[in-house]
Amino acid sequence: MGSRTDLMPPPFTRMAADPLRWRLLRELALSDRRVRELVTLVDQPQNLVSYHLGRLRSAGMVAGRRSSFDGRDTYYHLDLERCAALLAETGAALHPGLAFVPAPAPVLKATGRKPGSVLFLCTGNSARSQAAEALSRARSEGRVQGFSAGSEPRPLLHPDAVRVMAARGVDLTGQQPKHMREFARRRFRYVITLCDRVREVCPSFPGNPTYIHWSIPDPGAHDSRETGAAAFEQMAAEIETRIGFWLASIGAAPRPVQP
Repeated sequence: MGSRTDLMPPPFTRMAADPLRWRLLRELALSDRRVRELVTLVDQPQNLVSYHLGRLRSAGMVAGRRSSFDGRDTYYHLDLERCAALLAETGAALHPGLAFVPAPAPVLKATGRKPGSVLFLCTGNSARSQAAEALSRARSEGRVQGFSAGSEPRPLLHPDAVRVMAARGVDLTGQQPKHMREFARRRFRYVITLCDRVREVCPSFPGNPTYIHWSIPDPGAHDSRETGAAAFEQMAAEIETRIGFWLASIGAAPRPVQP
């Protein structure tokens, strides 16, 4: 006979079973959000939304990060790797044969637009958005056409951005920061902002693209060389994780090798 602990539903089941928490998870799976945005999206009082966000944070499924635009505000995001681990644990708890196995990536449907066309935006276009552009192209094996720009572009790419991407097999040599106005008339399927400041000034692009926000700190904001190097490593790792899950969500992840 199993122990009392064995009879309890796994953490993911207990958290996601609540309808409001499930709605919050679904919204945060699409884009990073502030509390007031979530209140509007789920049409529930702020105190109730904050309470359930706290429960999800305590379970490690959701994380918060202070806004770089307004430090009094917080952006919440889904911890994708943690949720994937909890889902795998949930399946295994029900039956060993239900271990989580990712489904094959679906084929991108024709939309009349350039397949998987995406514009990544940050302030300086010297690190975060450049890394996202390059990773979207490389990890999709060319199925996604990635571009990047900034609201206040720097003269050159940050050397640490070039270094951490090279360690991942992605060459940024020859890339130059660009202003987002260069793409003002271009159509994209997605526009993804990677910093809180640029989200506040992001213009509307033609063609009604899907807008997504990833609240990722500026790694160049650190003063010391050691702290700065670690910040760039963290930036690259987070963007690579987000790109991987995003590509899977739009059906542009690399196809599995057939046996």
